[in-house]
Amino acid sequence: MNTALPARLQRQVSIPVVLLMAAALLPVAGCKQEHKADVVATVNGHAIMKSEMDKQYEQQLAQQQQQPQSEDQANSLRLNVLRALIDEEIVQQRAAKMNLTATSEEVDTKLNEMKARYTEDQFNQQLAANHTTLDEVKHDLRRSLTQNKLLNKEINSKITVTDADVASYYNQHKSEYNLIQTEYHLAEILVTDVPSPQPVNLQNSKATNDADARKKIQALKNRLDSGEDFGTMAMNFSEDPETAPNGGDKGFVTVDQMKVEPAVLNAVLKLKPGEVTPIVPLVDPQSKKPAAYAVFKLIAIEPAGQRELKDPSVQQAIRQQLHEGRSQLLKNAYFEMLRDQAKVENFYAEEIFKNDAH
Repeated sequence: MNTALPARLQRQVSIPVVLLMAAALLPVAGCKQEHKADVVATVNGHAIMKSEMDKQYEQQLAQQQQQPQSEDQANSLRLNVLRALIDEEIVQQRAAKMNLTATSEEVDTKLNEMKARYTEDQFNQQLAANHTTLDEVKHDLRRSLTQNKLLNKEINSKITVTDADVASYYNQHKSEYNLIQTEYHLAEILVTDVPSPQPVNLQNSKATNDADARKKIQALKNRLDSGEDFGTMAMNFSEDPETAPNGGDKGFVTVDQMKVEPAVLNAVLKLKPGEVTPIVPLVDPQSKKPAAYAVFKLIAIEPAGQRELKDPSVQQAIRQQLHEGRSQLLKNAYFEMLRDQAKVENFYAEEIFKNDAH
C-alpha cells in the first residue's frame, strides 16, 4: 500500500499532439475577449490561474531526473501541465453537475486515514518535504475523490467481466501462465549510506555512513526477530524508495534474477514462506565492499509449470486485467467526450503560437 503523501493530483488523460496544435491555432479563428494576464485558460468561463500552472510545473520538474534543456522544452512541458489542469477542471465541473463532488466529511475521513500512519510531527515533516500545505492536500483529496466518484458512476459500475471472458482470455494466452522458472515473492528492508534528497520512509530514517548502516540494519533485524511486523518496519525504516511505501514488497523474482546477487540467492533458497533471511550484505562489484545491507522475507513461492484456469489467483489476475483495460478505454473516450462538450480557451497556447509563429 502506498503511504506517501499524495502528489498533486495524478493526471489520467494523455495529451494528443493534434489537440495541442488545435488549441494553439484557435486565435486564428477570430477575435478573442480580453483576459487577465494571470489567467492562462478558461473552462466554461472558469479561470485557470498562471500560479496554479507554475506550481504544477515546478512539482513535475522536482519529480523528473532530467530538466528541460531549452525554453521550447520548458514551454512544451507547461502546455502538457495546463492541458492536464484543463481536463481536470472539465471533470470537476461534470461531477458538480451530477452532484458527485466529494463532501467535507469524505475529505476529512480520507485525510484521517492518511494521518493515522504518522505522528503529528511526522505528518508535518512530510508536508514540508513535499512543499505543500494541509489546505493543498485537502484540495487534492477533494478533487481526487470527486473524480473517483464520477468515474465509478459513469464507467466502473457499468463494466462486467464474465466467467466466459476470463476463460476466453486464458485460452488465448495460456502460454503466459506457464512459468519457466519457479518464482519467489519477496519483500525487503534495505539500508544504505547513499544520500537521498527526499524522505524514503515514514520515519525519514537514513543511515549516513557504513557503520551507521550496519548498526541500523542490526537493530531492525533484532526487532524483526522479536516479532515486529515486517511490512510496518519496511514502511518506517527501509531506504529503498521503490519498495518502502509498499511494505518492502518486491514482487516475484526468479532464480536467474537473483543470481546477480549470489548472497541474496543463497539466503532466499533456504527460506520457507513467512521466514526472514539473516542480514545480507549487498556488495559493490567494483569496490568489492558492501554497498548496502538488507533483510528479505519470503512471502510465497510459485512453482514452475503450467498454472491452470481453476487457480483462483489466475482468475483474479485475468479479471482485474480485463476490467482495467476496459476501464482505461472507456475513460479515454469519456474524457474526450467531455472535452468536446466544454468551451475551452487556452490563452497560454495562443501566446506561444503568436510569439513563435513568425
